[in-house]
Amino acid sequence: MTADGGQARERAVLVTRNLPPLRGGMERLNLHVAIALSRRFALTVVGPAGCARFLPQGIEVREVPSASLPVFLAGAVRATWAATSRPARLVLAGSGLTAPIAALAARRCGGASGAYVHGLDLVTRHPAYRAAWVPCMRRLGLAVANSANTAAIARDLGVAGGNIAVVHPGTHLPPAGDGTGEPLPLRSALGDGPLLLSVGRLTGRKGIAEFIEHSLPRIALSHPDVRLVIIGDNAPDALNRSRTDPRRRLDQAIARAGMAEHVVVLGPCDDRELSQAYAAADLHVFPVRHVPGDVEGFGMVAVEAAAHGLPTVAFATGGVPDAVADRTSGRLVAPGDYDAFSRQVCELLASDRAGLRESTRGFAQGFGWDRFDTALLAALDRGLAAARA
Repeated sequence: MTADGGQARERAVLVTRNLPPLRGGMERLNLHVAIALSRRFALTVVGPAGCARFLPQGIEVREVPSASLPVFLAGAVRATWAATSRPARLVLAGSGLTAPIAALAARRCGGASGAYVHGLDLVTRHPAYRAAWVPCMRRLGLAVANSANTAAIARDLGVAGGNIAVVHPGTHLPPAGDGTGEPLPLRSALGDGPLLLSVGRLTGRKGIAEFIEHSLPRIALSHPDVRLVIIGDNAPDALNRSRTDPRRRLDQAIARAGMAEHVVVLGPCDDRELSQAYAAADLHVFPVRHVPGDVEGFGMVAVEAAAHGLPTVAFATGGVPDAVADRTSGRLVAPGDYDAFSRQVCELLASDRAGLRESTRGFAQGFGWDRFDTALLAALDRGLAAARA
């Protein structure tokens, strides 16, 4: 009982490096995981330095230096151990990366352990990760997956003994017809030609260099004034770090394809600039590659684009088919078929996309953050009940 006679809420602990002020889809997702948990539990968050100012009031926060993954993980172990000196109903990892911490801390506080898994955190081939992290994920009490594909991978690995639910990430839903302010200044700077948009970290899996080499020249033949705007930066702390500099690989691809006049690389942008880019673009391209040991777990940027009425052309690999509805929010193409990808982009650029934009916004309505909150809490309730049985 509380001091005023009310029923005390059960405690939960969320441990993750993926929170603002770090940028990215996983960071936005884990912020909303924390918001949803705080509605049900007395919540403690173990997260990166600076995250407290982004979280709602009433959440206990233990910040950990996040300059590098090893530094964060070491600090997170200590902070989570301290946070679980009191009983907690659930210790949830924001990704497979922190699952061993959740599993260990749950034993200390007598609660259930769980993780929200994303795909790459299950399939990465790093030998130390395979040897230590994956066995810990098998011992979790429950897991939530971001897509049907990720859930299938998790079941094949025996994660959480198969106690797995699918809860798609959510997105902000701007009002219909809301251009979120003035479009990007580059829209007027680049003229009235078609504008393609690519959003995502510059990892090999995202396939933007290959798209520039194999598809963009064909698109430019049909639409000579087309421009591709790239928003994103290198991912130095990714589980599957490239041995080559992805930005250098991108620049080389642009030069080899002779596409310098057709590509604008903006680098990282804040949320307002990103919304303006979605509002200004004609199509979002998502040429994710099928790479063994590396997988696109969902494709949050495609849903974010859809929320702005921006259709996506994407390869149907990994969890992308959960994020793009073919003929409803864009087009899905067989993985690696750059001829078909180019044709779909050209056909859509040449068509009246008003109806597609409307159906795209309709598709995004199923991914609002309010629905995510409800679905996540329901999945956790089911998972906790199954773990207790």
